[in-house]
Amino acid sequence: MADDLEETIDHVGTRFDLGEYEVAAYLAVLDQGELTASAIADRTDIPQPRVYDTVRSLADRGLVELRESRPMKIVAIDPEEALSPAAVALERLIGDLSDRYTAPARETEAVALVKSRSTIIRYLREVIESAEYELVISLTPTLLDRFDKEVAAAIDAGVSVNLLITPASRAPTPHHYSYQAVATTVRTRRGITTPVLAVADGTYSLYATQDALRDDADRYGVIFHRSSLGFLVSGFFSTVLWSTADPVDIAGKRRPFPRRYASVRRAVKDMRTIEGPVYASVSGRRVTSGEPVGLTGAVAASTIEDTEAVASFTLETDEGAVQIGGLLAALEDVEAHKVVVDTSPIEDV
Repeated sequence: MADDLEETIDHVGTRFDLGEYEVAAYLAVLDQGELTASAIADRTDIPQPRVYDTVRSLADRGLVELRESRPMKIVAIDPEEALSPAAVALERLIGDLSDRYTAPARETEAVALVKSRSTIIRYLREVIESAEYELVISLTPTLLDRFDKEVAAAIDAGVSVNLLITPASRAPTPHHYSYQAVATTVRTRRGITTPVLAVADGTYSLYATQDALRDDADRYGVIFHRSSLGFLVSGFFSTVLWSTADPVDIAGKRRPFPRRYASVRRAVKDMRTIEGPVYASVSGRRVTSGEPVGLTGAVAASTIEDTEAVASFTLETDEGAVQIGGLLAALEDVEAHKVVVDTSPIEDV
């Protein structure tokens, strides 16, 4: 089995291991059907002395036919005929490799650094698709176009999506783009250096510079796998990026109640838009002891700074009034990890 697999890999590699000159010559011949060596040199950047070696290499791979005449003619072979054996081998190779593939246990690592653009894109898709109730995301217009179906699916599933588009000068206008299909709220930001990031449910998150998405060897992305450190990315998004961006007026879809939040800041912002009584349940831990706690009750008051850097609310519970803060809370009684908000009383956590 191992020998067969190595033979298949070797076969596929031999067929497709084309250099720059070979690619240029092959495409030129495909465009014209047949060419002479001098015509290939004229149509490409291949030096005249290298043309003959180049086309003979293509002929050895079965991609073209050489007709020994004066001058010699290089004739294209139908790609379907020429590449069919390699395509069959490649299909078999994919199947064999898939059988041997063992998925890495990525969740065992709290933090990972990734460099290649394709890997960053793959993780970005994973973060978006993993969101169950809250997604904050910063994208370029190009990335929005690439992931609009995934983000729209999150909206359809009832996920709250805070979408930041940068740079603002290239963001589509609400007249030309249906933002309500992909976001609960939208803002645009001027800075072209604004990073690309995504946070699902306050934990699973990605942060990458725009340079990293251009395969800059000195730049990379950071992945937080279901880690409590994900709140750092979420906090950066809210206090640094979101607070310095301009709102886009859209008719976003209204989320049904009850609503779940990973961020106290976003929960408080929503609470303050609700007319009538507001109720909440909180899962988290007590600030002074670290003891896990679950509380429910009516929201008596809420506060949020103009910068949106700090937010909290007071919950009337069976043990009295309890101050609820976000992650790393110090002044409040409870550090909230998840908040559920409703317009009707909520059963005990």
